[in-house]
Amino acid sequence: MIQLSILKINDYGPWTLTQGSDREHELQMLQASLYKELQRQFSEKNCLVFLNRADEFFVVSNGLNLEDHIEIQKNLRKKFDIRLSIFIGHANSPFEANLKAYEGKKNEIILSKEHDIFGFENAVSKKNVIIMHFDIDDLSSKRKILSPIEISSVIFSLYAKMLKFFIKRNSLTFFMGGDNFMVIASVDAKKTAKDFIGLIKKEDGIILNCGIGSGKTSREAVNLATKSLDTIREIRDSGKEKPEVYELQC
Repeated sequence: MIQLSILKINDYGPWTLTQGSDREHELQMLQASLYKELQRQFSEKNCLVFLNRADEFFVVSNGLNLEDHIEIQKNLRKKFDIRLSIFIGHANSPFEANLKAYEGKKNEIILSKEHDIFGFENAVSKKNVIIMHFDIDDLSSKRKILSPIEISSVIFSLYAKMLKFFIKRNSLTFFMGGDNFMVIASVDAKKTAKDFIGLIKKEDGIILNCGIGSGKTSREAVNLATKSLDTIREIRDSGKEKPEVYELQC
C-alpha cells in the first residue's frame, strides 16, 4: 500500500497570461523556487518530491496525515502568491494511487475546502515504499563523441521508454537530472527491472544500473536505492563483475 500526494498550481495557464509577454524568466524562477520549497517542506517529513511538468509535483507521502498537508499548505501560502491544490490517493500500487488521487480531485472529494485538499487520506496504516534508481553506465564515453544536446536526445528517448514500460507495471517514472531516473515501483515492476535493462541494451546499446530500496517512507527507500546504486559502482570499480541490479531493504 502506498500513499501519493499530487500538488498542482491552480489555474496556472490563465494566471501566466496576466504576467505579460516578457514573463518566461519570471515563471522559470517561480517554478524553481516552488520546487525547492516543496522539496524542503516534504523532506523534513521524510518524503521526497518528484517534479512533473514543472507545474505539478508528486510526493510519496507515506506517514503523512491531513494535518501535515494543511501545515505545508499554510507555509506555501505565506511564501507564494499562487495557490496549489493537493489531491491524495492510496492504493496497492503507485499508478493506482495516482488514479485514486486524480479521482478525488475530479469528483471534488473534499478533505479540506479551506486549504484546497481533496482525495482519500490514509496515513496511519503501515506501508512499504519501493524505489528503483537507474543510471547509465559509463555515460562519459558517449560524451566524447556526442554533443550535449545529442546526449539530451539519448536521455529523453530513454525516459520515454522507461515511462511507458513501467506504467504498464503500475509504476511511476521520473527524470531526476543528469542520467538519473527514479521509479516509484510496484512489486511487479521490481521483478521486471532486469527485463527492462536487457531491452534497452538490445535496442539502444545502453547499459543501465539499477539500485533498489524498500522502506516505510520515500526518503528511507530512496536512501537505500541510492546506496544500492553506489554499491554497484563500487563493485564495478573494484574490477569485479558488477550486478545489473542490487537491492537493500530496511
